[in-house]
Amino acid sequence: MAFIVRPSLLRQSFASPAAAQRVFSTAASSSMRQTSPLVQQLRPAFARTAAPKASRIAAFHATQRQQILPPLPQKVVGTTNDPTPIPDPAPAHGSYHWSFERLVAAGLVPLTVAPFAAGSLNPVTDSILCALLVFHSHVGFESCIIDYFPKARIPKIRSAAMWALRLGTVTLGVALYSFETNDIGITELIMKLWHA
Repeated sequence: MAFIVRPSLLRQSFASPAAAQRVFSTAASSSMRQTSPLVQQLRPAFARTAAPKASRIAAFHATQRQQILPPLPQKVVGTTNDPTPIPDPAPAHGSYHWSFERLVAAGLVPLTVAPFAAGSLNPVTDSILCALLVFHSHVGFESCIIDYFPKARIPKIRSAAMWALRLGTVTLGVALYSFETNDIGITELIMKLWHA
């Protein structure tokens, strides 16, 4: 059964050609008295080929270990025995913020369905839907920036990403306001696209 494995992986799993030959001859003599032509062709290749050093470390590892991006800058503060600093409790940035995010996300569901179910297009409902969509998007992207760009390690990149998000949010808000006041509005646009 060892001969079903790809020859390159089987070859990489042995530390030396002698080990490959021992395993090869043992498997061939114990399980297969009649060797196939494929086995006879591969036997000299296993005996001649030495596995590269990297494959001797990790058998059956088919890819190279390459870091796509360099590691972020590291800064150790304190010693091993120092406790982790606990931030001051701030409910506005903690539980209240989380509850408000969930309330906005839950409020988007009826606001999305109501104009189409009722059949009437109300500009107030449309503007509330647009405002909540902008806020919901801003909070979601802000959470991504907070998670992936730690302030202690890369403060400049995080600051730039936050300012880019603020600029994008203001631009989207102005564009939706202009679309709501000077054009047909987002709900009417969705209805036209749906019936197109």
